[in-house]
Amino acid sequence: MIALDCDDDFSTWRDQARTLLGHGIDPSDVTWAQGPITDLLAVPTPLPSGPGPFRTRVPAALLAQLEQAGRYLGEQRWNLLYEVLWRVAHGDRTAMLAGDRLGSELQRRIKQVSREAHHLHAFVRFVPLPPALAERLQLDLVSFHEPAHDILESASGHFAERLGRQRWLIATPRDGIRFDGQSLDYRRQCPEQWRQWARHADDPGAELWRTYYRHIFNPARLNPQALRQHMPGRFWQHLPEGGLIPQLVGQARQGKQRDGQAIEVKEQAGKRIVVAARSDGTSLGVCLTPD
Repeated sequence: MIALDCDDDFSTWRDQARTLLGHGIDPSDVTWAQGPITDLLAVPTPLPSGPGPFRTRVPAALLAQLEQAGRYLGEQRWNLLYEVLWRVAHGDRTAMLAGDRLGSELQRRIKQVSREAHHLHAFVRFVPLPPALAERLQLDLVSFHEPAHDILESASGHFAERLGRQRWLIATPRDGIRFDGQSLDYRRQCPEQWRQWARHADDPGAELWRTYYRHIFNPARLNPQALRQHMPGRFWQHLPEGGLIPQLVGQARQGKQRDGQAIEVKEQAGKRIVVAARSDGTSLGVCLTPD
C-alpha cells in the first residue's frame, strides 16, 4: 500500500490523485496519512514518475464537489475523495449522488462544510482596536474563531466585501487570515502573534451588548434545542453574550418562561404610595413618591 501526504492541501492532493489515476492505482492500494502512519502495510512510496497511460475526463462539477468536501476535517478525508474520483473516472457517476454509499457521505461532508462557512459569517465577532494600537498594528478589527472544518480561506472573502477598506484579522487554532484594506493574506499556520492579538483584545462594547441581549431575550419563546442547533455551544465562549446564555436558559426553565417577566423588572423597588387622611379618618387621596 502506498502512503502519501498531501499536507492537507487540495491542489497537492489533486496532482497526486491525477498521477495515481493515470497509473491505474486502485483506491485500496493507497492512503493519505493524517499525522503519524499507523497502518503497518502502508509504506511511504514515491509516486510513479510521469503521466500514466490511463486517460479520462471527469465532470467539472465533480472537481468542485471534491474541493468543497476536501475542507471537511475528519477520518478518511482524502481517501474518500479518491474513491469517488476513481469510480466516476471509470464511468460510475452515481458516486456523486446522495443515493449512493460514497455519494451520500460526499454530500454530507459538503453540507457540513457549507454550514460551517455560515457559522463563520454568523458568529465571528470583531473587536475594534483603540486608535493608537490600530495604527501601530495596521489593524482596525480582530477576531478569534474556532471552525470545525477548514473553511477560513474560502469563506473569509465575505468580510472583505462587507467591511470595505477596514483592516481586519481572523485567527483560529490552525490558520489565520488578514485583510489590509486591499488584499487578503492567508496563513495556513496562524502566526502566534496573530492569535495573541485576537484572543486578548479588550472589547469596549461588550458590556453594552450583553445588556442589550439580556433585554431582548424572550423566555416565553425559548426553544433550547433550536437555540443549540442554530448557535452551537462551542461558539459561546467567543461571543460577548455567550456567558449569559446558560443563565438565561436556566431562568426560563425556572418560571420566566411561564410569566415572561424579566428579573430586572421584578427586582426594581418601584414607588411608595402615601395615603393622606382627613381628620375623620376617611381617605383624602394618594401621592406617589420615589422610593
